[in-house]
Amino acid sequence: MVTKQTILRKITPVLVYGRPVLVLIGMICAMSVMLTRNPVIYLTGTMLLFTSMFFDLVDGWFSERFSSNPTFAELADLIMDRVVYSIVFPLVAVGMMWRLLFVSPVHSRLELLHAIFVLIICVTVLVRNNFAHFMRGFALRFGQEPELLELTRLRTIVAAPLGLLLYVHAFYVPLINEGYFYEIIYKLIGKLGNLPLKNLFIIEILFLIINFGSIAGYCRKYGTYCLDEICLDNNILRRRILSVFPNTLTTMNAIMGLLAVFFAYQGKMTESYLLLIGAAVFDKLDGAMARKLGLTEPLPGVTKGRITFGGIMDDIADGISFCISPAWIFYIYFSTHSTSEMSSLPFGFVATIYALSGFARLVYFTLDTNPIPGLFKGLPTPAAALFVTSPIVIMAHISDINSELYTFLGFFTLGLFIFTSALMNFYPVKYLHMGRFMDRNPWFMWSNLTLLIIFVFTPWFGYLVFILMLLYIFSPLLSCKVDSANITK
Repeated sequence: MVTKQTILRKITPVLVYGRPVLVLIGMICAMSVMLTRNPVIYLTGTMLLFTSMFFDLVDGWFSERFSSNPTFAELADLIMDRVVYSIVFPLVAVGMMWRLLFVSPVHSRLELLHAIFVLIICVTVLVRNNFAHFMRGFALRFGQEPELLELTRLRTIVAAPLGLLLYVHAFYVPLINEGYFYEIIYKLIGKLGNLPLKNLFIIEILFLIINFGSIAGYCRKYGTYCLDEICLDNNILRRRILSVFPNTLTTMNAIMGLLAVFFAYQGKMTESYLLLIGAAVFDKLDGAMARKLGLTEPLPGVTKGRITFGGIMDDIADGISFCISPAWIFYIYFSTHSTSEMSSLPFGFVATIYALSGFARLVYFTLDTNPIPGLFKGLPTPAAALFVTSPIVIMAHISDINSELYTFLGFFTLGLFIFTSALMNFYPVKYLHMGRFMDRNPWFMWSNLTLLIIFVFTPWFGYLVFILMLLYIFSPLLSCKVDSANITK
């Protein structure tokens, strides 16, 4: 008699190895849809990818408990992930271009931007998968068992649903008289197939940030192993190569800030704010990686200067993302969305004052000869940027720009920029290093991340981030009682 355990062991290989087959057939269905625009074929492909997504979410659990060789099953699961994502994401990138040409020939500039953005996501996913495989290989050669980081787990959970969502959106074709059964299913799928681009952008930006964070996590944990054979005992060469990793993250910080300005030009303030959050994440990761790789300490016998190339790059990136970008976004929004009462306000002057105050804050931080470990003197520029732009997110969701609330928020935001400019350079006030606080308290990071994901699709997202940043602004009332020696432990 076949036992339940035996049945589950037989199911496990199907879940692990069945996904590429389902996705490959789904790709054939997608190509058929592009040639025939048949809704039945589209529905079949969607169901196949949905089944593959379900397998992806449960195969790891089955492999761990019912596989006869869990280590091999885990390795096979990683390989299957690479195969599946190598099929799905290039497919949806092609599908987005096909949708522009044949489904929406009179497309808007935003639709074209979205298709290009999906292509960037496709390239990022493929690069991340190959990079992760490369880093795991070096870790195994040095006897280091690779482990799943939180960002890697989160990426795995998000990747399959996003691939399905983009597939449904890219190849969606309207239903024409196919019966009541198809109408019920199409009514459900149609909501995803015609999902507003705003919501798609939010999901894709979060996924992009998670992927880059996963790359940074692999560099941080396994980056030193791959240099042992390359550099041998040449510590100077090793240090120069290692510095590429945090410098790349610093560059991504600046790119995120510039993208935030670009999305603000398109009127997408929520997406712009998410990109500023992404810039803050990269600002945290580059410093953490530099410390992890030992780049913050001088080589034996070498005197470390106060100003370094990495420090200059970090200040430039911070200046772009947290000084220029918030000021630019502020000016962009109010130059096009001002009421008659606000038309005479000096938005350009205030934006300039804010940017210059942020630069002054960065210069002081670089030249400070008596830093306090774990604390910032004055409000740090990333927190300032997220604080002053949060009311703009609220205003972007107010439909009636002539309302009293909208006008009040306009005056309030103007005053907030002036107040924050002074607070950044009021050095007697000490602020906790929030990145290190989150590292020591993962529950705090995950609870805030959960709230952001829940609220980002609602009109209340701006209110949430404003309240969170307001709490940080007043945090010195409590953190002033904390011993800095305990913060750095």
